[in-house]
Amino acid sequence: MILERLRALRAPEPAHIVVPHGATEFTVALRRSPKARRYTLRVCSGSGEIVLTLPARADLRTASDFAARHTGWIAQRLARLPEMVTLDHGATVPFRGVPHRIEHRPGMRGTVRAELDDAGAPVLAVAGSAEHVHRRVLDFLKREAAKDLKAAVARHAGTLGVAVTGITLRDTRSRWGSCTAAGRLNFSWRLVMAPPFVLDYLAAHESAHRREMNHSNRFWRLLREICPATDEAESWLDRNGAGLHRYR
Repeated sequence: MILERLRALRAPEPAHIVVPHGATEFTVALRRSPKARRYTLRVCSGSGEIVLTLPARADLRTASDFAARHTGWIAQRLARLPEMVTLDHGATVPFRGVPHRIEHRPGMRGTVRAELDDAGAPVLAVAGSAEHVHRRVLDFLKREAAKDLKAAVARHAGTLGVAVTGITLRDTRSRWGSCTAAGRLNFSWRLVMAPPFVLDYLAAHESAHRREMNHSNRFWRLLREICPATDEAESWLDRNGAGLHRYR
């Protein structure tokens, strides 16, 4: 009974710990996993979040000591991350593989237009109030991603003679696309920032799963038949995919 009362009075486990590193400090998110057999540190490429995964019964003091011993590694990983870019006036964001500068034009009609400025440079011209620039650019990119993906999926699904029940846009970090058993395809909206052949490849990849719900040799042969740029697109994503998550 006393033990149960002590447990009830025990403070809830923190979601983060803070570990010092020289003149600065790192905030480390804690993730308990029943499958974990050891401590694992990672730095998320998109957000820069530091995550420590620990076994279900691990002691917090030991976890904190583990993180403190690896602050040098954390610092190195953070230093390698590309600088985060806010989708605001003056920033440059890739749109269909081409860098576009975001230009706020409060007197312009409409919302967002992709065009060339007076010097012939690509811009995303954004109408309305300054505080809405970020949201309008994000909405524009998602709309264009949906339009491009719907067209590409319709083309590849038609070639394959398969049915797709719907398309959903997400902001996933672990995968660029997925296909459910019910025929619904999910994609990262960030693909609209990549060159068109990369977006087309992902549309072909997930459409091909409607014929082969696996990654067998037969699947890859089918995919390369409808998308000859498969290897080129895979290589591009390996080199540049993580960088698409720096825009927020």
